[in-house]
Amino acid sequence: MKVLVTGVTGQLGHDCVNEFRCRGVEVQGVSSKDFSLTDGAAVEKYIKEYAPDVVLHGAAYTAVDKAEDEQETCMAVNAEGTRHIAKACAEIGAKMIYISTDYVFPGDGEEPYEPADSKGPQNVYGKSKLLGEQAVQELLQKYFIVRISWVFGINGKNFIRTMLTLAKTHKELTVVGDQIGSPTYTRDLAVLLADMAATEKYGVYHATNEGFCSWAEFAAEVFRQAGREVTVTPVDSSAYPTKAVRPKNSRMSKAALVEAGFKPLPRWQDAVGRYLIELQSEAANLA
Repeated sequence: MKVLVTGVTGQLGHDCVNEFRCRGVEVQGVSSKDFSLTDGAAVEKYIKEYAPDVVLHGAAYTAVDKAEDEQETCMAVNAEGTRHIAKACAEIGAKMIYISTDYVFPGDGEEPYEPADSKGPQNVYGKSKLLGEQAVQELLQKYFIVRISWVFGINGKNFIRTMLTLAKTHKELTVVGDQIGSPTYTRDLAVLLADMAATEKYGVYHATNEGFCSWAEFAAEVFRQAGREVTVTPVDSSAYPTKAVRPKNSRMSKAALVEAGFKPLPRWQDAVGRYLIELQSEAANLA
């Protein structure tokens, strides 16, 4: 198997390339330095020349609030860029794994969303990712669409890093408590995606670490496991207004994943503990 991973400089792309390498799989990670997703001809040329069996498309425009002002750019990368990737995959017969988001749903209610539930993105980023999904489904039969949420990994900025930085100067923090979802550790997700790539169990899946929490509960668990004495007070989303609307309900059901025979990711609290160890290792190597 020969794999191409887009977005190698991001948290997920970095871990996916490492996971495939650990398995002895030939893999190449690419970024915007190799080709622009908005340049269809460049995308097609690169993919046809490398001729992968699988393209794991993790690259995306992810500046959610900025996207409200840069709608054209966001759409060009996430919607049209994904279409370019899917078209190239179709032409060479490659499988495609497209990384999507909980933001494709309206984010209301309290029940976990199933993959086929009605869509209704509430911001530009969510709309662009949904259009990407539709392009993949329109152009390909050999595809995996994998929706994730609340991502954290070693290769980039994320919520846990931000909380640990704030803990250096704050003993009390207010954190949003009315948005509920599931954290996703990219190292765990990379294992699942590599497993998936080796199968033909095509379809739409949700893949996050097991269990649900609010951002406030997420923060409190990070501080507890990191041994930081910080008091977290939950507040409503209205206390932190953002340009883009954030979903209150980001719960996603992983039933389809289990039914297909894939192993669910570990519980999110377990993932936090292992990530904190990874951060300690990173700090020691930089010292």
